This record gives sequence, structure tokens and C-alpha cells, in this order.
Amino acid sequence: MLIDLHTHSTASDGTDAPAAVVRAAAAAGVAVVALTDHDTTAGWDEAADAAREVGTALVRGTEVSALSHGISVHLLSYLQDPAHPALAAELERTRTARLARARRMVELLGADYGLTWDEVVAQTEPDTTVGRPHIADALVASGVVADRSAAFTSLLTPRSRYYVPHYAPDVLDAVAAIRAAGGVPVFAHPGADGRGRVVPDAVIEAMADAGLVGLEVHHRDHTPAQAARLTRLAARLDLLVTGSSDYHGAGKPNRLAEHVTEPAVLAAIEERGTTPVIRP
Repeated sequence: MLIDLHTHSTASDGTDAPAAVVRAAAAAGVAVVALTDHDTTAGWDEAADAAREVGTALVRGTEVSALSHGISVHLLSYLQDPAHPALAAELERTRTARLARARRMVELLGADYGLTWDEVVAQTEPDTTVGRPHIADALVASGVVADRSAAFTSLLTPRSRYYVPHYAPDVLDAVAAIRAAGGVPVFAHPGADGRGRVVPDAVIEAMADAGLVGLEVHHRDHTPAQAARLTRLAARLDLLVTGSSDYHGAGKPNRLAEHVTEPAVLAAIEERGTTPVIRP
């Protein structure tokens, strides 16, 4: 059974609509797929309708942005109550800050490359929160860079003079908010040091004490050595181990089910969650 617990749609920075993500998962032989757009649940209903149509089980979730001493941390929240105020308020604040950050970055890039806000918005769908991936797509469309990856390693990297940070909650507060909303928090790609700084084990230990449930160990951004270290850490802290594709459609090379989660782990997540898995 192929279980992929980390995908993105046009509700955040993927290139496929939520329904298209589910249909692509079904076509790839994925039995269970999670839709986990950044800081939003906007794609849940469309994905649920598609899951019922094609007969693929759907785990509804969100990738929650957080910070730990200035280091970006992403938490996969599974099966939470989307209306719970503790988490909903944080997601709304983060989306608002992300939009303001994007506008400022476009202003800075526009001064040197002529990029406009309208060009960036043209790369999005209705109700999408504009972010760096959409700025990257606009830079590609205007011929400034070759693809999203080139944009993120040059003009959009945190080391770039065009980079602008944005608000995100402290990671321990984010874990607490997810748990308060009845969600199951799993630390996404915790060893992905190619993206920037990663938190030390002591922070993961504190997250576990705060209610973290699992680590996304099997991910394309982890080396075999990192995956082995994280597996040992998960065992020591009694955390679940997941694997996922982090699929973004055409936005990244990640392919559905290139890493997967064991059925017993999904069952443990489902036991802890508030919102049910949608099953055929």
C-alpha cells in the first residue's frame, strides 16, 4: 500500500489544483494521500470531492510555518479541526505576513529586474497566498532565471539581499496549537540542511515534550546518513517515522510516492487525529 503524507496544490505553492493532486495520486497507484498546503486548509473540500470520485483515501492536513531561534521549521499538521481558533488564528496571521513579505520582495526585485506584482499574481490561482514560489515562477516567465530551483538558490535564498523574513509562530507554540486543534504534528524534513539551517536535536527533544508526534524521516532532501540519525532519534524519543514525496506538481522534481509511510504509522496518526480520513 502506497501512502504519501505530504503534497501541495495551488492552494499554496503547488502547480496542480487540489483535485488534480488527488487524481495524480490515484494514477500513480497511491492508496492514501495527504494534502498539506502551507498555512491553509483552502484545498480540503475540493480534494475531498476528488478522493470520493477516484477512490483514493485522503488525509487532510496543513504544513504549518514556525520558527525556532530564527530557524525556519515546518510542521505537518494532520487531521486537525480547521475551525479551531488556536490554530486558525496563527495560520491567518502567517498568511497575512507572508503576503506582505512577498510584496516587499517584489518591490526589491523590481528595482533591479523590472518584476511587477501583476506578473507574480499571474502565476497564481484564486485564493492562493502569494509566496516565494510564485515570485520564482514570475522570474522564470520573464527570463530572469531558468527554473524555480535556480530562483531559490540565487535571488530568493535567505542569503540574498532581496530576501525578506516573515512572521511565524515559535515552534513550541505551533506544536501546542496543532494539538489544541486536535491535530497530529509531524516535523517535516527536519534534516534538510540544503535548504538552510536546521534545528539541533535539543529543539526536537523540546518539541517532543510539547507534543510532537513524529518525524518525516524519509524525504528526498535527507541523505542516508541523515535518515539513519533521525530514525535513531525518533526511536529514542518514541516518535513516529513517516516518509513522503513533498509533491508540488511541476514546481519541483519530487514525484508522488517516491517516499512513503507504513500503514501502521498512518493508523497511529488516524487514532490521534480529530478529522477523519476520507476513505472510498
